[in-house]
Amino acid sequence: MVTRTSDDPRYKAIPLVRRLWRGYLREHWRWLGAAAVLTIIDGSTLGILSYTLQPIFDQVLVGGDAGAIWWIAGAVLGLFCVRAVASVGQQIILARVGQLASTRMQADLVTHLMRLDSLFFHDNPPGQLMERVQGDTAVIQSVWRTLIQGVARDTVALISLAVVAISIDPIWTLTALVGVPVLVLPGLVLQRYIRKKSLLMRELAAERSTRLSEIFTGIDPIKLNRLEDYQESRFRRTVDRIVREQIKTSASASMLPGLLDIMTGVGFFAVMVLGGQDVLSGEKTVGQFMSFFTAMALAFQPMRRLAGVTAHLQSTAASLERLYTLFDTDASIISPAGPAPAPADTRIVFDDVGFAYARHPVLRRASFTAEAGQTTALVGASGAGKSTVFKLLSRLIERDSGAITVGGTPIDEIDLGELRAMFSVVTQDALLFDETVRENIVLGRPGVAEDEIEKATHTANLEDFVASQPAGLETKVGPRGMSLSGGQRQRVAIARAVLTNAPILLLDEATSSLDAQSEAAVQTALEELSRDRTTLVIAHRLSTIRNADKIVVLDQGHVVDAGTHEELLARGGRYADLYRLQFAEDEPREAS
Repeated sequence: MVTRTSDDPRYKAIPLVRRLWRGYLREHWRWLGAAAVLTIIDGSTLGILSYTLQPIFDQVLVGGDAGAIWWIAGAVLGLFCVRAVASVGQQIILARVGQLASTRMQADLVTHLMRLDSLFFHDNPPGQLMERVQGDTAVIQSVWRTLIQGVARDTVALISLAVVAISIDPIWTLTALVGVPVLVLPGLVLQRYIRKKSLLMRELAAERSTRLSEIFTGIDPIKLNRLEDYQESRFRRTVDRIVREQIKTSASASMLPGLLDIMTGVGFFAVMVLGGQDVLSGEKTVGQFMSFFTAMALAFQPMRRLAGVTAHLQSTAASLERLYTLFDTDASIISPAGPAPAPADTRIVFDDVGFAYARHPVLRRASFTAEAGQTTALVGASGAGKSTVFKLLSRLIERDSGAITVGGTPIDEIDLGELRAMFSVVTQDALLFDETVRENIVLGRPGVAEDEIEKATHTANLEDFVASQPAGLETKVGPRGMSLSGGQRQRVAIARAVLTNAPILLLDEATSSLDAQSEAAVQTALEELSRDRTTLVIAHRLSTIRNADKIVVLDQGHVVDAGTHEELLARGGRYADLYRLQFAEDEPREAS
């Protein structure tokens, strides 16, 4: 898996907002263009409004022209009506574009993440990824609103007001802006600081999501182990830090508008002194002064908003940087350029396979064969490498050395989708979704006949449960299937595997967490499912794999023995030790 960060030259070559435009906003250019036109109209009304004050004072209030009051008042009313229409129109357009773009980015990001290697999710907790999908993508809803409605509108407003001010008196205008250059250096420093704090805030928000995910998904163990105070303490530390950093960020973001207020006050003071003298001397009219003064006053709010936009854009850039870092992370496990056809034979061979997690060896030159149409069991202590065999076989992770073949074809020469379509998987923690029993069996496959579903539920020993529910197959299973018992969840997963009808069956401790009655029902369903299939079984309860055609014994990543149950017991060794230990533990339970 390859990650390209913001330090990469290729990444730096494409500004973040430009990437956002090309990827998600360019298709809406017509709507954004319409919003820009409305924004220009909206912004220019301020300049026109300040200009109309000159005839109001000079012709009406000072000159006494009563007739002029009607057309001037009508012009001002029309001006505000135009501004209202332009403002509402751009709000609606930008809200629509923002929602469409952010929703598409969310879907694209989830699609991209699901195609990354499994090891990526070992290093990135679900809560952090959820925050990026939900929190960081929300910036699209505001970035173009900020640029068009904020920057563009306020810039047009400032230009129109500047034109009015300069047309009245350029000297007054320069006097009003005397303090602006002083803001340049503090502005640059604040931008860098706000960008840094915004990145930290996004990371803390991801940490908060991780804490929430841990709490809500592990609520029962938290209660059983009386960890409420411990989890509360962890969560409070995170949110307290968020509060501290948010205060620092808000304080920094408010400094530039504050400095602007001071500079504006200095400019007003200078204009009042200079302009007032010109009016008193008769060089300028009262209308000209009021028009100029109003233009400067109206420019005050756009300038403050533009100063505040800096902080918003830095926060937006921080989120976009995090998002595009994810988008630039490529999966290293991909389909070959010229894939071989999926083999008809399902004989599985591991030949000197080695694999390590973060330099910790898990499999060490492991070699074994699972014959087609037979059941091969993998046994060994926890950490011996049994589950790793399944992940390597299905290419969820990639081996470091050796070769793995199915039907004589190396698995990395088979199309990834076709390879994984060869497997049906039933694990100890059946993955169910918050849907109906039917949907959890069918999983969106189109055109599945009702008799196929009935056959699957029959094979999985699930039909009695379905018949006992008022809604039958339409019964909702709840989040993660929590409305069902462990045995019921396992049987739904088995029915799913039956419907998949893949030639290779992978069973990962599918009965380890069940009571004796549920285990018996599930074991019967599994035996029916594995008939005439190439089956690999991981089982801690050795009694469930006595009838396997072959048992492969793993110890600290090495294949130390292989054979039938009877052969392994007769030879002694690691399997015999495991069996005797488990038999001694199970004897009192079975006697009871």
